[in-house]
Amino acid sequence: MFWLIFCSVFLRCLASSENEEKCHEFTDLNFGHSVIGTKLNLKLLLYTRENENCARKLDHENVTISRLNVTRRTTFIIHGYRPTGSPPVWLDDIVKLLLMLEDMNVIIVDWNEGATTILYNVAAEMTKKVADILEVLLRNMVNQGAALDQIHMIGVSLGAHISGFVGQKFKGQIGRITGLDPAGPLFKDKSIDERLDPSDAQFVDVIHTDIDALGYRELLGHIDFYPNGGTDQPGCPRTIFSGKQYLVCDHQRSVFLFLNSLKPECNITTYPCASYSEFQKAACTSCDALSLSQCPTLGYWVDKWKDTLKSHPQTKFYFDTTSKMPFCVHYYLLDIIVWGKVLHWGFIEVKLADSSGQIVQSMEDRTEAKFEQYNQVTLLIKFDEDLQKIAKIFLTFHTNNVIGPKYKLRILRLRLRPLTHPDRPHLCRYDIIAEENTEVSFKPMPCQNLKIN
Repeated sequence: MFWLIFCSVFLRCLASSENEEKCHEFTDLNFGHSVIGTKLNLKLLLYTRENENCARKLDHENVTISRLNVTRRTTFIIHGYRPTGSPPVWLDDIVKLLLMLEDMNVIIVDWNEGATTILYNVAAEMTKKVADILEVLLRNMVNQGAALDQIHMIGVSLGAHISGFVGQKFKGQIGRITGLDPAGPLFKDKSIDERLDPSDAQFVDVIHTDIDALGYRELLGHIDFYPNGGTDQPGCPRTIFSGKQYLVCDHQRSVFLFLNSLKPECNITTYPCASYSEFQKAACTSCDALSLSQCPTLGYWVDKWKDTLKSHPQTKFYFDTTSKMPFCVHYYLLDIIVWGKVLHWGFIEVKLADSSGQIVQSMEDRTEAKFEQYNQVTLLIKFDEDLQKIAKIFLTFHTNNVIGPKYKLRILRLRLRPLTHPDRPHLCRYDIIAEENTEVSFKPMPCQNLKIN
């Protein structure tokens, strides 16, 4: 009898120990599950530096200090609609990168069972139910000693609105919500109680990358970023023949831009402007109106500017990206004063070369400018590579002229001002004649003062 009791207790302890150490994974479903539909079954997967490769499962109704150190900062990752049922491709990266930055709790909110359905409206209806469960978890965490201002919720698509619903329940006391291309369909024109809103957290930042399809167009945060105007992200397919990527690439780009901000390669500077077209015309290349000496950077570190941003009305911030990581564009402002009396419309193509002969070409931009006598035109010139020291400039003047004589642009002064690296010197050149569609090259020189009467 003694041995039977001993073996029973031993086996139960062994099973308990094995269960305690079990690694849990994100729910992996397939399109078949989407067709038949799934009922909501939420899992909370905890990662810390102690278990960055092995998720621990949390019970939202029974949070123990031994399982979750609530004195740490806690970041929630909440995915969106999953029509194919597969895990998000970016999950592992975001967990690892966050834990590299800070000793925090990272909790993956796995509601794949609920989000996996061919009926988007059904998944959208689940969002408030997910928020109800997260409310219970957060209240238990607070009872254990957690501070709401140390909570950061990162929501993707529908997950952004889930974050907003949770924030409403705590009357905006949550520290921060980051919305990554919040879902647009079924949320457009909804009241602030039915979507993400700046009142949902102490600081709300939003990245919009697909405002003409799956994303939300209007402002939702204290700061709203619109990469490349919020539509048609570089490198994403433009035709349906590209399959799934045509549907999701623009939408997902918000996530990869945020991931990029967690890496040290480069920080993307953003600029407040009324519209993307105005930004492209170089009308908004500073943050003087916000009384900021330095414009905000995209992504994780933007909360450094939260106090100033919260004191201003909601503002749109624009910037351009390249087609792949690290996505950084290097900007220059090109000032041109012409002395020819004939007015010309056209655009400028620029190449830069360093002393070694390496050449970088400006990214395509067909924004037309009006060149008239003694009026300075400022153009925003973009490069996907950076040259620290410029030894030569190549310039080509283009117009929409198809037939007839070639026009000439008679440049009195050209000035190149680094915008991305404002500490670098301004470069000038004087008295240049640029014939239409013909490249002209020259060595720049340090700028001198030039007065135009």
